[in-house]
Amino acid sequence: MNTEEHIRLGESHSAHNYHPLPVVISSAEGAWVTDVEGKRYLDCLAGYSSLNFGHGNPAILAAAREQLDRLTLTSRAFYHDRFAAFVTGLAELCGKDMVLPMNTGAEAVETAIKVARKWGYEVKGVAPDQANIVVMEDNFHGRTTTIVGFSTDPESREGFGPFAPGFRIVKYGSAEAVREAIDENTVAVLLEPIQGEAGVLVPPDGYLAAVREICTDNNVLFVADEIQSGLGRTGDTFACDHERVVPDLYVLGKALGGGVVPVSAVVADADVLGVIGPGQHGSTFGGNPLACAVGEAVIGLLKTGEYQARARELGAFLHERLAGIGPGVVAVRGRGLWAGIDIDPSLGTGRQISEALMRRGVLVKDTHGSTIRLAPPLVVSRDDLEWALEQLSAVLREARA
Repeated sequence: MNTEEHIRLGESHSAHNYHPLPVVISSAEGAWVTDVEGKRYLDCLAGYSSLNFGHGNPAILAAAREQLDRLTLTSRAFYHDRFAAFVTGLAELCGKDMVLPMNTGAEAVETAIKVARKWGYEVKGVAPDQANIVVMEDNFHGRTTTIVGFSTDPESREGFGPFAPGFRIVKYGSAEAVREAIDENTVAVLLEPIQGEAGVLVPPDGYLAAVREICTDNNVLFVADEIQSGLGRTGDTFACDHERVVPDLYVLGKALGGGVVPVSAVVADADVLGVIGPGQHGSTFGGNPLACAVGEAVIGLLKTGEYQARARELGAFLHERLAGIGPGVVAVRGRGLWAGIDIDPSLGTGRQISEALMRRGVLVKDTHGSTIRLAPPLVVSRDDLEWALEQLSAVLREARA
């Protein structure tokens, strides 16, 4: 089938919960993908940071292939021989005691919410059913009914109520707003160290450290959703590392599965995660042998520091070039190999700019009006990155003409 036939059949027989760019990818390697008609594209989205280590990373694929030949699933009804190494390695990477493995990022966020509430009741002494969690405006933690209930994005929220109570929404980047929202029933502050879906919003310097101090002073858990920002993307293992902040709970996903299988986890110390007992939370596929084998390979890649260094070095180049890209760019935000670029709305929507880049062989994704995001795999070369930025410059020149 050609591109048009793939799109026509896909749109006819699937729910329209996505609006993909009109490209049909059939193979990939490193930072490049190839469509069904043989055209190559530089992937500058990387599966929303799921592919930090590139398409078809040899170490990750080798681990997956070896495991596929032996054992893929037991459920947590039994132990398996890949579990201990994975949870031990991930706990050590995070500097924590315990890991609760799940599958998707949204599942991990739901898990963190449950853990925080149970900790609040059993450890902090909050009265039954009175726990509240402070969350941020413009957050994106997933699309389950609980999570969209505290979203401020009408597209995510409208039509899905009624919603669960117990969340207090405050301005992102304001430590004072966090402080004012906390009361004796607050069990956690949940935030993204960098808000990805909102347009790669980086909070003011010192914000994360201030939130850490506020949480400590008020006996409240600091929950960091590092699903997109973590595991090398920003130039450190975690985005929180840039302020030398250690949250009480790390919420991880996306890149933890190496672009091969969905793998997520909540990581915390035993005095927090230990409140969950048998039968109180679980997942048939969470922590399965294939996921653990892949996750262990990812942890091994991060231990070398190579990918964090690449994100720092290439990220500095990316942001330097974006700062001088010329007319048509209103603002640029980001850290490491991650950028949100606000295009002058008079030149087109983010969707239109993304489609123009696609025609030139660069794949990006729009968000919120005229904003596009760049997040290439960390294996991208400097030359390829420079070429992508040249294509962006050309698209902006054409739009101004």
